[in-house]
Amino acid sequence: MRAGNLRHRLQIQTASETRGTQGSVSRTWQTDETVWGSIEPLSGRELLAAQQVDSEITHRVIVRGYPGLTSASRLKHGARILKIKSILNKEERGEEMELLCGEDV
Repeated sequence: MRAGNLRHRLQIQTASETRGTQGSVSRTWQTDETVWGSIEPLSGRELLAAQQVDSEITHRVIVRGYPGLTSASRLKHGARILKIKSILNKEERGEEMELLCGEDV
């Protein structure tokens, strides 16, 4: 992995839910870690292949290995929110992770 390709500053966030007095559930997101990563929109062929898995996948994000990262987490880049749909541990070494994400609009 080349450090020069990791030019986007990303916040890894996890949700916490609290229950109100009336039984309503409120979800808040907190930032666990801020990391450098690469955000790439998927090309036509890649998008077609990814949408066979999940119709909302629109971006590929590459980050260094982060042990607490799950598909329940999300990424924030400025005002953009990317929901993690799939996590691929490149070469099964835990050094580089490829995330297939869908952008929240």
